[in-house]
Amino acid sequence: MNTALAIFSICTYLASSLLIARDAHRNKRHRAPLYLAWAAVSGHISYTAIVFQQSNSFNFSFINTASLISLIVALLLLIAILNKPVEKLGLIIFPIAAIMLGLELNLPEKPHLLHTHNWQMSIHILTSIIAFSLLNIAALQAILLAIQDQQLKSHPPKRFIQSLPSLQAMESLLFQMLGTGLFFLTISLVSGFIFIEDLFAQHLAHKTILSIIAWIIFSSLLIGRMRYGWRGKTAVRWTLAGFILLLLAYFGSKLVLELILRRT
Repeated sequence: MNTALAIFSICTYLASSLLIARDAHRNKRHRAPLYLAWAAVSGHISYTAIVFQQSNSFNFSFINTASLISLIVALLLLIAILNKPVEKLGLIIFPIAAIMLGLELNLPEKPHLLHTHNWQMSIHILTSIIAFSLLNIAALQAILLAIQDQQLKSHPPKRFIQSLPSLQAMESLLFQMLGTGLFFLTISLVSGFIFIEDLFAQHLAHKTILSIIAWIIFSSLLIGRMRYGWRGKTAVRWTLAGFILLLLAYFGSKLVLELILRRT
């Protein structure tokens, strides 16, 4: 059952991506890719729920965590698509979700279970994952914005670029995502300081410091936007810099310890 759900989700993620690419090439917009994406996310959620039920906890190993985050990113994107023209991001997000789910299915890892089950820790973990997922989408939006800006300035844009909203609309969407992501990142940091006994312990210090620096970068960018009208390349660079720091905070040590050094 688990394997069938995972394979179904992987296939529908990829099918949705192919249809989005086809519609972008033809400069058209259809609902079929989104229906497939919702089916993929539903299957991914069901697979994750069954695995959680079997283990009576979530496995926070590197690949399993990456798969969960890719699921949440895909889900948040689909929710955003309901009132924002950001479906083109599915060309990147849906294949990544398919790859992460495939890795989780085929490369089982030693369980890294959460032994502290309380609402305080749940708030911290949930807001951390949501913040990272939203800022992940913002980073992809920033990359797409940079490509769009370069295409419009250098030569006649390709059909895919022509199918995107205006630069002004794309920038507005970027800062909306950044603002929402920063809100959840703030809750994550505050809850960490309140509920985690020693947030600067050796195994947490780098995560805490990098997350705080990322928070400062995103906050400065939003303040700069409001006070000085920062936009364009400045917004793209600051967004990517902040997200890279978060990426290192969330996954840097896991990647080294679990996949390279093979330690827990």
